[in-house]
Amino acid sequence: MGTPTTNTGPVITVSGLRMRYDSFEAVRGIDLEVGRGEVFAFLGPNGAGKTTTVEILEGYRRRTAGDVTVLGEDPAHAGPSWRARIGVVLQESRPERDLTVAECLRLYAGYYPSPRGITETMELVGLADQAEATATRLSGGQRRRLDVALSLIGDPELLFLDEPTTGFDPSARRAAWDMIAGLRSLGVTVFLTTHFMDEAEHLADRVMVIAEGRIVAAGPPGTLGGRQRAAAEISFTLPPGASVAALPGPVRDALVDSVSDHMLLRSARPLAVLGPLITWAEAAGHDLPDLEVRRPSLEDVYLALTEPGTDAPPLDAPPLEAA
Repeated sequence: MGTPTTNTGPVITVSGLRMRYDSFEAVRGIDLEVGRGEVFAFLGPNGAGKTTTVEILEGYRRRTAGDVTVLGEDPAHAGPSWRARIGVVLQESRPERDLTVAECLRLYAGYYPSPRGITETMELVGLADQAEATATRLSGGQRRRLDVALSLIGDPELLFLDEPTTGFDPSARRAAWDMIAGLRSLGVTVFLTTHFMDEAEHLADRVMVIAEGRIVAAGPPGTLGGRQRAAAEISFTLPPGASVAALPGPVRDALVDSVSDHMLLRSARPLAVLGPLITWAEAAGHDLPDLEVRRPSLEDVYLALTEPGTDAPPLDAPPLEAA
């Protein structure tokens, strides 16, 4: 970055944050902390308090109660010098009419005291070949890259990304993921909101889930809600001519559902079920071409956590991390 910092403390610290709109409390006393240089995913359904929280962190909305520090300052009272240290990519934006990509970046660079180089920024987001293209003629994916470029031109320490790949095709999403992951090498802290669980799992160092104004889970994507310790699901189609009664005892004991010939098993010790199943199939000359073993995905955990009225993490979850 053009103005590197030696501060290794948290970039964002929130304690007891509350936001009330008349009689409705949208945010109900949440705590969170974001470390420098990490990609932090903030997840929650519509109406959970996610957008309100992010707008408070960005300095666009005043809170009802609680302590908030972003880059060492309270966003509610921070001035232009603080705002120059953050970048914001909104869910929807409109490009500057009749300006090329390079001209847009040159215009925005003039708003900052120490902007990043225009060519460097275009290369960073993969728009070097579109430097002279009119912004309104860019594809959806290229336009989103321009949004990110405009947020990076001020050389920010902290970047807020709101639903960065909404409307993207799979190829464009993957390219955007590579671009966002590359921000780590610049030392940029990324605060990401997304409805795509695979996106959060691919990009985030840590995930936090908010539901009904409260934090319901926090931690690395692979361990959120205790999913690494949850029972595995094993599914396969019963071979022609075979019966449930012929299956080994450990397999029958783990059976939780069967629709037609499709078997669904659940076990906290999948190898204890898979071993007898495979041995039985080989001895009988059966094939199990659709055999599948899976633990709960991040999406499974997220949906369980955000069901209305959920009071605790699902599965075999440990207590929430201190945020």
